Amino acid sequence: MRGPLLAAAGGAMGGAGGPLARTIRAKLTAALQPTHLEVRDDSPRHGGPPGAETHFGVLVVSGRFAGLPLLQRHRLVHDALRAELAVPLHALQVIARTPEQWQSDPHAPPAPPCLGGSKRERRRG
Repeated sequence: MRGPLLAAAGGAMGGAGGPLARTIRAKLTAALQPTHLEVRDDSPRHGGPPGAETHFGVLVVSGRFAGLPLLQRHRLVHDALRAELAVPLHALQVIARTPEQWQSDPHAPPAPPCLGGSKRERRRG
């Protein structure tokens, strides 16, 4: 995953990050007991002020995802972050894999590009 990496695999889940990044890491760890977790703050790529913490990407590898379709996996992540998605978190990219999937392909797709949308920009229509 590109961007500032704020959490890493297994027990080595330290790393920098603001309060929202730390909350995301803690809540996903508690809810899903991941074997691998990455939290990426993409906010600087979206033109917000420094420290905005509004756009994140997460890569979660958990046995809890076994047998679940992708939509159900995303729902588990969203349920864990319900309060954050209600207010401070504007965008969340989720990659949710089982340990077996991660073992066979330990690569995450790149973050999607920012398509703009700043309130300060005037759109042509």
